[in-house]
Amino acid sequence: MTMKTKILCMALLGSLCMPLWAQQVFDMTSLGVVPGKKTNMSPRVEKALDKIRKQAVSGEEVVLRFTPGVYHFYPNDAVEREYYISNHDQTNPKKVGLALENFQNLTIEGNGAEFVFHGQMLPVSLLHTSNCTLKDFSIDFANPHIAQVEILKNEGDKGMTFRVAPWVVYQITKDSIFETYGEGWKLRPSSGIAFEKDTRHVVYNTSDLFYSTKGVTKVDKDVLYAPQWKDKRLQPGTVVAMRAWDRPTPGIFLSHNVNTTLKNVKVHYAQGMGLLAQLCENITLDGFGVCLKGENDPRYFTTQADATHFSQCKGKITSTGGLYEGMMDDAINVHGTYLKVIKQIDRYTLVGRYMHDQSWGFDWGYVGDEVQFVRSKTMEVVGDTSRIERIAPLDKPSVEGAREFEIRFSEPVGDWLTEGESFGIENLTWTPEVYFADNTIRNNRARGSLFSTPKKTVVENNLFDHTSGTAILLCGDCNGWYETGACRDVVIRKNRFINSLTNMFQFTNAVISIYPEIPDLDHQVAYFHGGKAGAIQIVDNEFDIFDAPVLYAKSVDGLIFRNNVIRMNTDYKPFHWNQNRFLLERVNRVEIAE
Repeated sequence: MTMKTKILCMALLGSLCMPLWAQQVFDMTSLGVVPGKKTNMSPRVEKALDKIRKQAVSGEEVVLRFTPGVYHFYPNDAVEREYYISNHDQTNPKKVGLALENFQNLTIEGNGAEFVFHGQMLPVSLLHTSNCTLKDFSIDFANPHIAQVEILKNEGDKGMTFRVAPWVVYQITKDSIFETYGEGWKLRPSSGIAFEKDTRHVVYNTSDLFYSTKGVTKVDKDVLYAPQWKDKRLQPGTVVAMRAWDRPTPGIFLSHNVNTTLKNVKVHYAQGMGLLAQLCENITLDGFGVCLKGENDPRYFTTQADATHFSQCKGKITSTGGLYEGMMDDAINVHGTYLKVIKQIDRYTLVGRYMHDQSWGFDWGYVGDEVQFVRSKTMEVVGDTSRIERIAPLDKPSVEGAREFEIRFSEPVGDWLTEGESFGIENLTWTPEVYFADNTIRNNRARGSLFSTPKKTVVENNLFDHTSGTAILLCGDCNGWYETGACRDVVIRKNRFINSLTNMFQFTNAVISIYPEIPDLDHQVAYFHGGKAGAIQIVDNEFDIFDAPVLYAKSVDGLIFRNNVIRMNTDYKPFHWNQNRFLLERVNRVEIAE
């Protein structure tokens, strides 16, 4: 081998050993973001992000490396943003801890960092990004907006004596009401969820508690007596998460992103949902958790609403190896949003409106998107699919804050649009494929999981342990929540369901509930879910149940329930109104074989 050949080989070997993707690593400590003190990191993080944006080289991966430890974020001096977030209160502006916007190839490397927030804040936002990864950190609040108490004495008609958890900041108001407060907020909780002290299960047959603390008095240190709180079901030792219904912000907000990964990220508390994603393409959750801080965590609750929620996304949503517990709603909810037709301008042009008070103010669709139309009363598709030729906000100068859109379609609107009836517009382009596997869902309020997408949905190898309501719900509603849409290809397999339905909530008709909202089912001609043989398959699952209902289905064409194991137990007394193992309403091409 000649010297020239040796040099060429060494150069080639050196190039092969170089990283295929250039990296810029920013040590957050060197930028003033230091753990271990209660110093406010909010302005420091924003200052660091400004510097990083200026120094980042286009096309290179940008890594923000945090040192392990605790970081405190306060609302004062935090950045303010006007965000309209699906399925949350549309209050603005919002104080943001880490506002990550307009990044490409960004990695947040937490290394076990604990981000602790104060007051009312949106901890993390990731907007208008591509190929970004968030990993190895946790989110919590020092003073959650849920107040935890333990029942000490239940005297029936004479009222309740309870002990307030040591971290709860509270006062008795001048009008003798129990009030919690923190930096910039006050709450007078009047509802809640009861947990068994030892098992952390939601207490059987209690559902949402409603109570009054009017006339409350102090008995001892952190021990209060509420003469008007009367509920014979709450035995001494019961732990109650006292809450209101506000949900201003999620723990993590994703919007207008492409290819986002969250790996080993934990949300221990958020005032809204754990994670809310809207108008994103391709999201992967790997070991994501909305969970307690281990078995010795003194808290019994996590988030005020869903653990994860995906509104009007596309591509593929993957959630694997997650732990979802103690939240006040579902582990996952995937859906789009119907606009209600409120006016026809001409044969090609309609005005559509966001209807639900928690879902408006953001993009609904784009030029070229495929759409279809639905008659709200029967939830049937009407007319032909079409595409958006033009879309513009009608009630606002820009999309931010808009509720109404003027939309021109590629095809004329048919004669089906009649006065006196309600119709919805569904965006078929912004619908995702879903893979939900190897997750644990336990000890939460309401339901385990919700899926409303026509794309392939696989739910496998999950443990649904005391979800309190329905474990899996396939829904669709163009009348109340206005959440699309019909499921066309669903596989539910190799999951284990343990004692679902210990409580009653909305849509909880069976362990698996296929329950679209159809006001006029009698006059429905087509079917809402399915559309082919075996469109929805429930196979090779294990059901451990104490009550009768396993499967409820409404308006389905193509349903298989096969090779499932059903085991009865006596853990609770049966109480459900539905005493049918299988209750079917307007179901076609169905095969049931246990």
